[in-house]
Amino acid sequence: MSNHYFQFKQFTVQQQLAAMKVTTDACLFGAWAANDLEKNSSTISSVLDIGAGTGLLSLMLAQKTNAQIDAMEIDDDAFEQTKENFNASPWNNRLQALHNDIRKMPMLSYDSIISNPPFYENDLGSPDPKRSSAHHDSTLLLSELINISKRLLNKQGCFYLLIPFKRLEEAKLMIIENGMAISKMCNVKQSVSHTFFRSMLIIRHNTIDAKTEELAIRQNNHEYSDIFKALLKDYYLYL
Repeated sequence: MSNHYFQFKQFTVQQQLAAMKVTTDACLFGAWAANDLEKNSSTISSVLDIGAGTGLLSLMLAQKTNAQIDAMEIDDDAFEQTKENFNASPWNNRLQALHNDIRKMPMLSYDSIISNPPFYENDLGSPDPKRSSAHHDSTLLLSELINISKRLLNKQGCFYLLIPFKRLEEAKLMIIENGMAISKMCNVKQSVSHTFFRSMLIIRHNTIDAKTEELAIRQNNHEYSDIFKALLKDYYLYL
């Protein structure tokens, strides 16, 4: 059984109400995106988190930037969980939980957008409707997410997206069809001896040559890799 909370160095994520709990790949994605945003923090004033869940990604970005962050969540319980975690954090004045369907979002403009969306479109859904909605694209398709992000992202902004590696080629086509481009991509393995299972993308309006990286979470001795530790050291308690 998952713990009811996950303790980080500067904040706590309560997760008993949310269908999807804190995962290692989500933590890695949040740290990777925050590391990139921190380099340009002077130009980043607004961030949108689509499908906030527990609010994990927003909290990780808030720790590294001074941006105002809106976190959109459609599920009732997950929204309450996000709001609780934001209120208990050191950055509650910059974090806003929004309870709505992103497809009904007003035409606002954000400097950055981040999303760890449902993964298993067209796969068998979970019998638990909340978990199915969180895990599957039953409420928001990947194509819709990319199109919505294009509309809400300002012309110089960046969209951070975490997807299964098996959907990378499909996602690339959707990104091109929306007139956008991948500026950076990091393919992730569970360990150096595993195959890739996640892709972390930075997507922009402008066409640029994509920089591709690879990352293993663990070494063959089951210890965290040096690059994983470097990214998570400001977040994980025991790094």
